[in-house]
Amino acid sequence: MASHLIQGRTVSMPVRVRDAEICSAFYPVRADAARAVIAYSGLDVTEVLPGKAVCVLMFVDYRDGDLDTYHEFGMAFLVRPPGSTGASGLADLKQAGVFIHWLPVDQSFTLEAGRTLWGFPKELAHIDLRLGSPYKRCVLRKDGRLVLDMLIKPGAPMPGAAAMTPLDAYTHRDGVTRRVPWSVVRARGARIRPGGALIRLGNHPIAKELSELGLPKRAMFSTTISRAAMTFGAARET
Repeated sequence: MASHLIQGRTVSMPVRVRDAEICSAFYPVRADAARAVIAYSGLDVTEVLPGKAVCVLMFVDYRDGDLDTYHEFGMAFLVRPPGSTGASGLADLKQAGVFIHWLPVDQSFTLEAGRTLWGFPKELAHIDLRLGSPYKRCVLRKDGRLVLDMLIKPGAPMPGAAAMTPLDAYTHRDGVTRRVPWSVVRARGARIRPGGALIRLGNHPIAKELSELGLPKRAMFSTTISRAAMTFGAARET
């Protein structure tokens, strides 16, 4: 079992998350705009429809896990696996992975672990999560500037397995693209809703990047999972 020393602590693989609450929204965006955003990775976006890619925005409250408790926000895109030449549409979607473009967190230990173990693009930010009301809310600030204020309203119940069918995760750091295997141990309280998300963009450069993708706009759908448990394995270069 591989292990790594992070800030004087030993972290062993796989890394376990025992309890987390996850909220996410999936947005249709122009494929050419999405390609421009992730061009540095060498990966290509999945086209769910001709000319349309998917941008995923998510926020997570990690309540119990090997990397301690912390808040996280993610900006990601559905991508084709390296070397894939699949056509647009359902066939392409079935083999899609998710490329993590930006992943701010609010604690330094998970930041260093995420960068070191998997190449995740983690940065420190102020992430205010308000999860106790009918709307799940994330207010994200970086360098004293508002990135976004996001609301998600939970929808109808759905099977937990369907809510978190694992996609291969991809990262790119220091010129290296990596695949990160992960699996779902448990997903309880899973809900889905067409649309279901509202965002207000701030004046941070990432907000401008989201604006150039066409946001804010109606989400295809949003999901919430009140109790999730996951494992993350060792990254492999692609």
